[in-house]
Amino acid sequence: MSNQHQAARIRAWSTPIILALALLAFVVLTTALGDKSMARMAAQTLIRVTFVVGLWIFVGNSGVVSFGHAGFMAIGAYASAWLTLKPQTKALFLPDLWPWLAQAEWPVLPAAIAGGFLAATVALISGAAILRLSGIAASIATFAFLAIVNTIYSNWEGVTGATSSVVGLARYADQWVTLGWAVAAIFVAAFYANSASGLALRATREDEVAARASGVSMYRHRVLAMTISGFFTGVSGALLGHSLGVLNPGSFYLGITFITLAMLVVGGIGSLSGAVTGVVALSLLIEALVRMERGIEIGTTEFALPSGAQEILIGVVMILVLIIRPGGLTGGREFQLGRRRAEPKQQTATNRGVTT
Repeated sequence: MSNQHQAARIRAWSTPIILALALLAFVVLTTALGDKSMARMAAQTLIRVTFVVGLWIFVGNSGVVSFGHAGFMAIGAYASAWLTLKPQTKALFLPDLWPWLAQAEWPVLPAAIAGGFLAATVALISGAAILRLSGIAASIATFAFLAIVNTIYSNWEGVTGATSSVVGLARYADQWVTLGWAVAAIFVAAFYANSASGLALRATREDEVAARASGVSMYRHRVLAMTISGFFTGVSGALLGHSLGVLNPGSFYLGITFITLAMLVVGGIGSLSGAVTGVVALSLLIEALVRMERGIEIGTTEFALPSGAQEILIGVVMILVLIIRPGGLTGGREFQLGRRRAEPKQQTATNRGVTT
C-alpha cells in the first residue's frame, strides 16, 4: 500500500475518533458543570446521535430520504420492553403476549441488542420491497411503512398497550451508556462508508446511470445499508425507553421523524460529521429554549419566552442555516486530521465510477 493510500485511510478513520472524543468531552462537561437535568439532556442527545447516525448510514450514502426510520425505533423499543419487563407487569398491562415472551426477563443490554436485531430484520424485509422504488416514490413508501407500524402499535392493545403507555422499564440508559452506543454507531457508520458497499452506494447517489453502467447493484447495496441502519435505530428506541422508563406509540411518529431529519439536514446530510454536529447543535438549542420558556433570571428581572416559541424559533434557525449554508453546518465535509490536496476536475470525475 502506497504512502498516499495510507494517509487517506488515516484521514478517513480520524473522523470517528474526533467525533467520539468530542462526544466524550460533551458528556464530561455536562456531567461536571450541569445538574441532573443536564445529565438527562446529554443522554437524550446521545440517543438522538445513535438514531441520526443510523439514519445517515442509509440516507447519507444512498441519497434516498427515509421517513420510516421512527418505525424501526418503535420496533426496537417495544421488543426491549417485552424482554425486560417483569412477568407480573406484562400480565397486567400486556396480557396477550406469547407465553415464552410473557415469562422472559432479560438483562437490559442483550434486550437492547435483540431489539436492534428485530428492527434490522424488519428493515431487511421492508427494504427488499420498498427499495425497488427510487427517488420520491421510495421516500413516500417509507412514510407508508411508518404509518403502518404506528397503526399496528397504536391498536394492538394486548401486546403493545395500544395508546396507553407501557410503564415500569428499568431506567439504565444514562449519559455513559448512551455514549457507548453513540460511539459504536459512529464507528460502524464510518466503517460502512469506507467499505466497498458504502463507496458503491455513494456512486449510485452521485450518478445512478453511470453506476449501473459500471456494474453496481444499487438495490443490493441499498438493502444492506437499510438493514445496518435499522439495527441502530432499533437500539436507539430501546435506549429511549430505558431512559424515560415509559413507552407510547406517539413517541415514535411524526414528531421524532421530522426533528431528526431536521438535525441531519442542518448538520449536513453529506457527511457523518454533519449528522453528529446537527444533533448536538439542535439539541443544545432545544434545551436552551426549553429553559427560557420556563423562565430565567437576568439580574433582578425574570425573562421567559411565551409558550410555543420553542418550535417557532427552531424553525427560524433551521431556515436561516439552510439559507446561509445550504450544505449544512459542516458543508458536507468530514472532520479530519490533515487536508487533502486538490485534485484535477477531470480526475475527480473519473474516480466517481465504482465497480463491485
